[in-house]
Amino acid sequence: MDSITKASTGMKSLDEVVDYLRLGDNVVWQVDAINDYKYFVNLFVKNAITANRRVVYMRFAQHDSLIEEAAGEVTIYQLDACRGFESFSTQVYDIVSREGKEVFYVFDCLSDLLTAWANDLMIGNFFMITCPYLYELDTIAYFTLLRNKHSFQTVARIRETTQLLMDLYNCEGRYYVHPLKVWDRYSPTMFLPHALEGDLLSPITSSVDAARLFTIMPNICMENERRNLDYWDKLFLNAIEVYKVMLEGKETAAEEGKVIEQLCKLIIGRDHRILSLAKKYLSLKDLLDIKARLIGSGYIGGKAVGMLIARSILLKDNDFHWNDYLEPHDSYYIGSDVFYSYIVQNGWWKLRMQQRSSEGYFQVASDLKEKMHKGSFPAAVKEQFQQMLEYFGQSPIIVRSSSLLEDAFGNAFAGKYESIFCVNQGTPAERYQQFEDAVRKVYASTMNEDALAYRLQRRLDKRDEQMAILVQRVSGAHHNQYFFPDLAGVGVSYNTYVWKEDLDPHAGMLRLVHGLGTRAVDRVEGDYPRIVALDKPLLRPHAGLDDLRKYSQHEVDVLNTASNQLEVVSLNEMDYENRRDLMALIGVRDYEANKRMKELGIKGPDLWTLTFDNLMTTTAFPQIMRRMLKTIKSAYQYPVDIEFAINFSKDQGPNINLLQCRPLQTKGLKSRVLIPYDIQEERILFKSKGHFMGGNISQSLKRIVYVDPEKYSILNLSEKYEIARIVGRLNKQIHDRKNLPTMLAGPGRWGTSNPSLGVPVAFSEINHMAVMVEISFSSAGLIPELSFGTHFFQDLVETDIFYTALFPEKNNVFFNHGFINRQQNIFNQLCPDKLQFEGIIKVYDFTDRDLVLMSDVLSQEVVCFLEEK
Repeated sequence: MDSITKASTGMKSLDEVVDYLRLGDNVVWQVDAINDYKYFVNLFVKNAITANRRVVYMRFAQHDSLIEEAAGEVTIYQLDACRGFESFSTQVYDIVSREGKEVFYVFDCLSDLLTAWANDLMIGNFFMITCPYLYELDTIAYFTLLRNKHSFQTVARIRETTQLLMDLYNCEGRYYVHPLKVWDRYSPTMFLPHALEGDLLSPITSSVDAARLFTIMPNICMENERRNLDYWDKLFLNAIEVYKVMLEGKETAAEEGKVIEQLCKLIIGRDHRILSLAKKYLSLKDLLDIKARLIGSGYIGGKAVGMLIARSILLKDNDFHWNDYLEPHDSYYIGSDVFYSYIVQNGWWKLRMQQRSSEGYFQVASDLKEKMHKGSFPAAVKEQFQQMLEYFGQSPIIVRSSSLLEDAFGNAFAGKYESIFCVNQGTPAERYQQFEDAVRKVYASTMNEDALAYRLQRRLDKRDEQMAILVQRVSGAHHNQYFFPDLAGVGVSYNTYVWKEDLDPHAGMLRLVHGLGTRAVDRVEGDYPRIVALDKPLLRPHAGLDDLRKYSQHEVDVLNTASNQLEVVSLNEMDYENRRDLMALIGVRDYEANKRMKELGIKGPDLWTLTFDNLMTTTAFPQIMRRMLKTIKSAYQYPVDIEFAINFSKDQGPNINLLQCRPLQTKGLKSRVLIPYDIQEERILFKSKGHFMGGNISQSLKRIVYVDPEKYSILNLSEKYEIARIVGRLNKQIHDRKNLPTMLAGPGRWGTSNPSLGVPVAFSEINHMAVMVEISFSSAGLIPELSFGTHFFQDLVETDIFYTALFPEKNNVFFNHGFINRQQNIFNQLCPDKLQFEGIIKVYDFTDRDLVLMSDVLSQEVVCFLEEK
């Protein structure tokens, strides 16, 4: 025997049957009992130790140890499969990488993973990624499966991937070994069952003996029908039976509770607070309804869970008839396991493991992202996609990210992943292709740089982050070739932006738009949603007729069914002749503009300004939304953030489609900060009244990164983008925000997509800052956008970044240019290769002095000043 390429099973006669083991072999045993397998495992291990082989035991199951005492000669790794498929698989991958080549492995029974994952599919995926890597490293590995515990499909995938597949039976006290697959070798009797007598395996060659053997082998012909089912499906079939018995009044509440808890752990998630809400508010019927609309298996993700729990909370509110106002939903869910299967079956798992490393975290992500735009789906998944699209017909739908960590307590991932509108027009084949492309885009968005930076900063980079998908029917109606809802927006139960002393932050706030809600959740250049403080809905952050026009919505996001795409349409290009009842609620005719049009001989529909005032005063809308937020917040026992769409029908109130709900990260009022009233002007950098977010604070600052508004405004386009990249570079140099709290100040809007309106940084380029200041420089059109409630501002709150907007041209705002000019600029020390920008980006150090930022919500004052020595 060539000892370099061959090895022994520890039983000479078994070696002869399979022509020995070869380096690279994965050996899978199908057994009825773990103890039967232990006998052959220990023969293998003892022989390997005798041959001075390194033996590693992967221990993760509930059954007794497979390996007898080996005096410390076996390396044992204790693994936790309950942490999830990716964490478990990554841990195995990392161990195998460290152990290196020609190691001999024993794995606990793979069937035990069903307890942790409840899914045959993921066991098959685990084997498909682990087996080839072990083969690549010239190892030999023993695995086992319990017979009839897995679907035919799972066993088939394992059979296809492994090098050896062995059936082991214990019949009437005698072992029988039946090789089903032995890769790359053959003998005339190799694939016959072999009876073990003492140490000798003898092939059963007689037809009489073979027939007699197979008639007495336990379970070999039993449960074939059930074995076709995945373990996952068996659990839900059992849940259906419990539900039927419950309808007959025979099942106890305790039994129903056990099944609800089991199903919640399968499809809702692992977060104990979310699980607690789900078990309290989701019924067994609710969970079975989710399963009926679930494509694939696994979790439905945070976005879907939040939406379902919030709806159920409202419908269980016996003090209000929410059924009169809530628009029904008929969403579908693509389970999180489809995401991993997509990666595994397209052969990208090794790339995924490289991306999980510190060195490849960002670098490998771009390659993986590109590949994920082009992968293929299994036939079974494609068929379910097709059936779902046939259900929706040509109704517009939206394909929304719903990852495991998304919309959780403390981690909103707001705007980090993609949501794709499918206008859903064209032939069935065209609509199917559009949908598949949308799913790929959502999957690929897990590798977005902002999403990766967010996970890294919040120490989630090692956590499982499977991407489930929520597919929702777009709320709205057809208006000629356009499809859109009457209203849409976001709501927060705690108003982090109270711009007047007498506003109650606990009353909540809305950010309201006409048309699709994309304008409510994103910062849109030159357009402004209606900000509604629910305790004073007519109060605005701005005053005056000119401000009313300027700070209002001028464009509408719609789905164009003729062009089959999302479009932005000017409000005044829309024909509202047949929607005068709606416009009377949300707008007022712009009489001055209409008069000018007539004087100029311009014909067209009337021009409107959206105020939403009549909606606030003539309907119960603000009271309904305030109650909705309060009811959900009370159930969560935590502030919440919702997204919604609203449609009006004749003789009825608003039909509210609750699209999303998540815990809202907020900064509370805390104790009041008493701002000194006698600060000398030369020590003040700035002071302002209102326009800040971050609660009451007294923050010491050690550095300022300042982009000069006037000098920035005259840069060309490429130079403005270069400024953004340099800011990102300075941001990365802040290794510890606590030891180097830094204020970022600059013109217009941070994070804009239009460099003429501000510095176009990504959030990952400013996420280490402690304070962010937007400074108005109106002569160049660089004006802050007070877009509270957007994904951008959710990021600021979650990352604990204090925000203020400064309008130096206003009477109650002071910005001290002399203070800035007196400080020493250390930019050249931090970016010596970018000296051409030294006069535009200025960095000031205050490590030897005390620069302090103070804000007080009650008085609405904010001031930044240098303390006296």
